[in-house]
Amino acid sequence: MIKGKFLIELRNNQGVSQAFVAEKIGISRASYIEVEKGAKELTVGEASKIAEIFNISLEDLISGKKTSDVKVYISDESNESKKKEKQEIRIDVPQKNLKKFKEVLLYVLEKVGSKSNVGMTVLYKLLYFIDFDYYEKFEEQLIGATYIKNHFGPTPVEFKEIVKLMESKGELETVKSKYFLHEQTKYLPRRASDISVLNANEIKHIDEVISRLSDKSAVELSNYSHEDVPWITALYGQPLSYESVFYRTKNTSVREYELDNL
Repeated sequence: MIKGKFLIELRNNQGVSQAFVAEKIGISRASYIEVEKGAKELTVGEASKIAEIFNISLEDLISGKKTSDVKVYISDESNESKKKEKQEIRIDVPQKNLKKFKEVLLYVLEKVGSKSNVGMTVLYKLLYFIDFDYYEKFEEQLIGATYIKNHFGPTPVEFKEIVKLMESKGELETVKSKYFLHEQTKYLPRRASDISVLNANEIKHIDEVISRLSDKSAVELSNYSHEDVPWITALYGQPLSYESVFYRTKNTSVREYELDNL
């Protein structure tokens, strides 16, 4: 039997509701609640769909333990006692990257965080396109975050740890709300962004991405990210390659390439 506690952990980590999972696997929310309580078992087909949603193998779902994971360590914390586990993808966030991530996040929230569609999923995609579009256009990193491939599109793995750190310092607040009957996670900035860490070109680029994509729904942005070569070529649960932006199709490419001389 699949452990209900493990299902709850997976769902909370992805920030999705019971209703969302139930809809994806084709059962009622009430039935799914019984699954999480341990009062009802999933069919093999239902379990396989859940494994796909949370980007883990069916074996890991049944065992109740992921055999590989991504661990994020922020350099202003003591990492000496944190040992690298077997098959772990370790992401170390240096102070420079941490500062830039925080200020870009706050800047984006100042600009569009109050929009009803801008919850966690939309934020993930905005950060992704800010990073990967910038790399394609200028061949250098802006935030330089690490994004992994999951069912909903590219996910910045540093996001939750950095948000947790910002909340502890009173820089940010997480709130839960309803958006079209679905639970939505939103973020409220508690201080102004420090854009001195960004140059004029970076600010212009961020503004362009926000203008182009911030009115799209979470579903629209997820679907759009699924058309992008970095997401297509990555393995589930693994980091996306920045270099793959140079193989983008015209649907997602943002750079004007010069034609080769004939």
